[in-house]
Amino acid sequence: MTAVTLDLEYQILIAITLDLLIGDPRWFPHPVKIIGTFASLLETPFRRIFRNPGLAGIMTAITVISATAAAAYGAVRGAYLIHPLVGEFISIILLYTCFAARDLAEHAMAVYKSLVRNDLSDARSRVSFMVGRDTDQLDEAEITRAAVESVAENTVDGVTAPVFFAVLGGPVAAMIYKSVSTLDSTFGYRNARYLEFGWASA
Repeated sequence: MTAVTLDLEYQILIAITLDLLIGDPRWFPHPVKIIGTFASLLETPFRRIFRNPGLAGIMTAITVISATAAAAYGAVRGAYLIHPLVGEFISIILLYTCFAARDLAEHAMAVYKSLVRNDLSDARSRVSFMVGRDTDQLDEAEITRAAVESVAENTVDGVTAPVFFAVLGGPVAAMIYKSVSTLDSTFGYRNARYLEFGWASA
């Protein structure tokens, strides 16, 4: 009896549904966290190997993207070799980890509820989970602006772009996009440490 396999569009729909239902559990070993940790671990040795910081950054980005692509392809391919249903499961799980609609909505709603209660201290704390800058002195308007800007930016990063790349190339392409996005959030800063090293990631 031949196993019935799902078309890519159904894998994507199931993955999006999973994200909307359960979001991003803190206990789950999220691939993006693993990618970010891997990238950070490469920084020191690559700076040592490649004395030019720009070249070190380029090689770090290439290594992280290549490793992510190889790992995702190997996981999907290996799973399908075990059984088509195992392949479907792994593909859906990888796609699911690329989406972050529920998590984003929950963070934004937490900020909104704090503002409705006029609890600026809690709103500042909540919005700090959404942005990379200091939020201790933000007023109500600035908190609102920060939350809206974060939702707009992360809707692209956590919803529309992963869907786009998933449609183009399945879970492997979606994971490659997430590796690029993670590199940007890890090294893409305009400061003394990352101005040269991080330009390729940015």
